[in-house]
Amino acid sequence: MAEKLQFELVSPEKLLLSEAVAMVVVPGGEGNFGVLPGHSLLISTVRPGVIDVYADEQTAITERIFVAGGFAEVTPERCTVLADEAVPIASLDRAELDQQHRVLEAAAQSLREQVARLQGAERDQAALELRTAERRLAVASAKLAALAAGAH
Repeated sequence: MAEKLQFELVSPEKLLLSEAVAMVVVPGGEGNFGVLPGHSLLISTVRPGVIDVYADEQTAITERIFVAGGFAEVTPERCTVLADEAVPIASLDRAELDQQHRVLEAAAQSLREQVARLQGAERDQAALELRTAERRLAVASAKLAALAAGAH
């Protein structure tokens, strides 16, 4: 493919990736979307999932990167993803993620019980902590799903 698209992946800490690619598939808030050169203008939320990068051919994924969420901006020449967290799939550790998932599930369950029995400001604080725990649990679940999908 002669025409390329500039893809940039940015985390809060730094620019993680900046390269010309044939195509990129992003886990958008409304579902995955592919970006090719000449794509129409688009701004989308990014849900926890995997970005697939196709460097030269649309049939060969050259990089798979887990993102925990964020935003994507697409122009005809560029796709920029501003990610909350970004990690190459190859660097994820299944045992560590399984342990983290178990701890987060237990914490979320405990917070659900607190929300059910508390009242007033204490309940509001527990509900806020529960939303945070559920978000972290969703990211851990998405990482495990990304590993499982890469294993087949």
